[in-house]
Amino acid sequence: MRNIRSFVAVESSPEVQQAAARLIEQLQPLTSDVKWVESHNMHLTLQFLGEVPEGKIPAIIEALRKVAVQCTPFQLEIRGIGAFPSIRRPNVLWLGVGEGGTELAALAQKVQRALQALGVQLDQRPFHGHLTLGRVRRGGPGLEKLIARFEQQEDFVAGWIYVQNITLFSSQLTPHGPIYRPLEHFPLRHC
Repeated sequence: MRNIRSFVAVESSPEVQQAAARLIEQLQPLTSDVKWVESHNMHLTLQFLGEVPEGKIPAIIEALRKVAVQCTPFQLEIRGIGAFPSIRRPNVLWLGVGEGGTELAALAQKVQRALQALGVQLDQRPFHGHLTLGRVRRGGPGLEKLIARFEQQEDFVAGWIYVQNITLFSSQLTPHGPIYRPLEHFPLRHC
């Protein structure tokens, strides 16, 4: 039985993707030390699952369906910038969440609990809602300029996402970047 590299996420909106792409266009010329995320791949990961046996996917789908019907759609603001582990030593550059962040964290917690009940091995780091812009490959001379420009964007507002679904994605790593394919969409309950 093969494994499927997968994750559960909230998809981004066209408005947020366009704003993030414009920000990346401003930052990209400053250094070649960052692998930028293509706008069509932008999402907010609720839970990374890693390599999951294919036979376990139907149970994961059923668990996520049950989570989705317990949740109500909400508006999520994408605003602010940051980096993991820190802005001074960035590995990942990201956009943060504003209004709706509490609802997003609650949704991630429900997803995590449902998957733990199935025995899925999960990343144990605390949830931090974000939309990844790029991953730092190495620290070169342009990285300092990039960090300085990036910090100037702390009040950056990318826009809103109407969160009405969660999605289970497969993730195939290729030399040209990851290919994400939705395996199943789970509509949140409408009140």
